Formats: sequence, C-alpha cells, structure tokens
Amino acid sequence: MTATGRTSTAPDVVDVVALGESMVTFLPSRPGRLADVPSFDRAIGGAESNLACVLAAAGHSARWVGRVGADGFGDHLVEAIGAYGVDVSAVRRDPARPTGIYFRTAGDRATDAHEVAYYRAGSAASAMSVDTMDLDAIRSGRVLHLSGITPALSADCLGLMRELTARRRGRPLVSFDVNHRPGLWRDAGHGHGPEVLLDLARGADLVFVGEDEAWGLDGPEAVRAALPEPELLVVKQGASGATAFHRTGGTDEVTTVPALTVDVVAAVGAGDAFAAGFLSATLRGLPVRERLRHGHLMAAAALTVPGDLATPPARDHADRLAALDDTAWGRLRLGPGWTQDVRGADEEVRTP
Repeated sequence: MTATGRTSTAPDVVDVVALGESMVTFLPSRPGRLADVPSFDRAIGGAESNLACVLAAAGHSARWVGRVGADGFGDHLVEAIGAYGVDVSAVRRDPARPTGIYFRTAGDRATDAHEVAYYRAGSAASAMSVDTMDLDAIRSGRVLHLSGITPALSADCLGLMRELTARRRGRPLVSFDVNHRPGLWRDAGHGHGPEVLLDLARGADLVFVGEDEAWGLDGPEAVRAALPEPELLVVKQGASGATAFHRTGGTDEVTTVPALTVDVVAAVGAGDAFAAGFLSATLRGLPVRERLRHGHLMAAAALTVPGDLATPPARDHADRLAALDDTAWGRLRLGPGWTQDVRGADEEVRTP
C-alpha cells in the first residue's frame, strides 16, 4: 500500500490498469423496498474494479488504481479486490474522506421498483487528481481502462481524466467506457455530462458506448459519425447485440454480432463484463468478431449470477463457444451454471 503522495516506484507493466471509484455494496437479503429489507450482504462494486477482477479471474495481469478512505470499508475493498488476484499496490488511502458505499434493491435496474441509495458525496475517490495519484502506476499497463463515472465525481477527477485521455506518444492503449450516469451529473457543477463524455471519448483509442446513452443519436452509424476519432468504437445495442467500427487503412470495417439468449438472474455488471471480455480478446490479438463474442459471453456470465461479479468461463470453453458458426451461436441459450459447462463446442448450452 502506498502513501497519499504522488511518488512512484516504477511499477511492473501489467496487461490492464483500471482507474476509478470502487464502493462497498450492500445487497438485500430478500426482495422488497429498501425500507422493508431487514438485512443486507456486503459486496464490492465499481465499474473499473469489476473489470479488473474479471480480467484477473480470466488469467490476465490487472491493476486497479483508486482512492479509498483510511477506514474499515476501505480495508474491505482493497482486500476483496486483491483476493481476485488484482494488483492493488497503487491504491491511495485518504485519512480525511470516507470510502463510498451504496445500497440497492434486488430488482432489475430496468424496472420502476428498483432503488439505489448512494453515499458517495465527498468520498475519497472524489479527491483523485493529477496531483494525488501516481501517474506512472496508472500508465503502467498495456491497456488503460477508464469510464465516464470518474469525471462526474469532481472537477479534480475530470482534470485527471483529461490528462489521461490527452493524445501523446508512448501512452498505453486507452479504453473508455462512456457509462453515462445522468444522476451523477445532475448536481456535478463542473460540466454538462454528455458534452464532457463525448470530449473524453474522442481522446480514447477504444470506446464502449450503449446505444441508449449515445447523445440521443439514432443507430450505430450515427454514433460513429459523431465519434470518428477512436480507432475502435463498440456500440452496445442491448438484446440486439453489438456493432464494432474498426478503422484500418483509413476506412472502417463494421462487424455486428448478435447477443446471446440468456436466462437472466440479475441485470447488473453485464456492461463491465462485456468490456472485460472484449479487452481480454483484444489482449490476445483475436479478430474483432471474436472480441465481440467474448464480450457477449462474459456479459452472459454476469447476467446469470445475483451479484456484479461472476466466475468467467474457462478460456478454452469460451474459445469453443466463440468459434461456433452463426447458426450454432444463434441457438445458444445460457443460464445459471453455464460457465462450468465443458461439453464440445457443437453442443447447445442449456440451463441446468
């Protein structure tokens, strides 16, 4: 664990560095309103730390960089994320600010009954800045993964994000998940969320964006027209699948892969898992079509468990499924326990 200053000790290069806020999550012991739930189970949550955990579980070297309070919840986050095999040596401890926490109901986020109560205002993560974080550690990955949640936390966090997305020689491949959360920007006071996120995305090499959060644009082609700078743009289209625009030789190669049929247990963590699957395949040098398929498979793993994090399928299992022909891919139906399935790639994976 490092001190609160900005000194660096030349950290080892890892596959992926993910920077962002992680919070302690309290999951309800049973369905119902927050007012009625009698007890909660403690877990961890945070888009960037989720991605780091999934990548580490999938066999990659991953480092999470963040800032937590010098409190028990901060201890829990560092220990729990580290237990996944993630390097947490560059995490800062803030003696003056608390670790963020939140509570949520068990229901699907897409329904009106879903409730989330955040207690993150003034959190240790909101004090992340160019001056308080170790930039050498942040830039020590083959890939640097960021998200649009961080710049919403404070003006200092936005300044850090602008520094990290500035195009300069020698930087790692910069991956950016737009992750537009209107509620975070409503009272931010340091910029209009959609405009800030579009500007940051323009500085990234690889961008993930949901079609429903893409600045009111209609369709993947419209998103690409508004965001031509990244070498690779992935537009997530929900149940329809995902479309990637990969610029090679000055022109775009467009690849669309339909989503899988999944028996959903909880619709949380799927976006982070999709990005992790896509990045895993990117690090392995796989073609864009296989990257998208690995993204869908990782998302399916997250959708078929109650929490944000799921055990990913073994690499050879995922590779067999990703290699299926289009007809077999379209027949797949994944349910709870599917990641433990070890049958041949020509067999359908059904719910147990």
